[in-house]
Amino acid sequence: MAPAELDDVLRGASSRRFAAGETVFEQGQLATEFFVLLNGRLKVTQVTPEGQQIVVRMVNSGDLFGIAKALRRPDYPGTATAVVESLVLEWPMANWDSFMRDHPAMAVNAIQTMGGRLQEAHTRMRELATEEVERRIAHAVLRLGQQSGKKEAGCIRIDFPISKQDIAEMTGTTLHTVSRVLTAWETAGLIEGGRQKLLIKEPHKLLLIGDGRMPGLL
Repeated sequence: MAPAELDDVLRGASSRRFAAGETVFEQGQLATEFFVLLNGRLKVTQVTPEGQQIVVRMVNSGDLFGIAKALRRPDYPGTATAVVESLVLEWPMANWDSFMRDHPAMAVNAIQTMGGRLQEAHTRMRELATEEVERRIAHAVLRLGQQSGKKEAGCIRIDFPISKQDIAEMTGTTLHTVSRVLTAWETAGLIEGGRQKLLIKEPHKLLLIGDGRMPGLL
């Protein structure tokens, strides 16, 4: 955006800080604001009609989120919770249409955001329908590393709290199964765990497992 455009957009924004574990908005709540995450990390979850909770995605710094109006719905489709202390900018949802009309760069960003999330949703649906559980877990861990990890000495560090239950909810499996898989990977030297954080030591081998080009370890 040009500086004048950016000033115009920021003029209508307010900032809010959320402590770890605090909810930004809840599934089904009337969507009165949309947001950009300035700093921190959020987790978006949904509860299915059957009562099962799933992790839809992680929100990273710079991401646009809570854009219910772009989905043509009046409420938020999921619950956004701060994983670590997070700072967000928020705007009234009533500003959405004028922002999209007056700021083409923001409109393009919103389209790309929706397109990326749709593609990821299709990928996860295909994995659930066609892949064995260890392959699904490998893909989920690699996605977390790609989207939110930090590279260090050939490894990828996921340095924000991510629990085995979170990974289970991402992959449509159980906590017990995720624990077995991660323990086998750690024994084989593919990952290193600890205090809800994860170091991917052999990302290429995990990719081979995920793609079915290397036998799983279970």
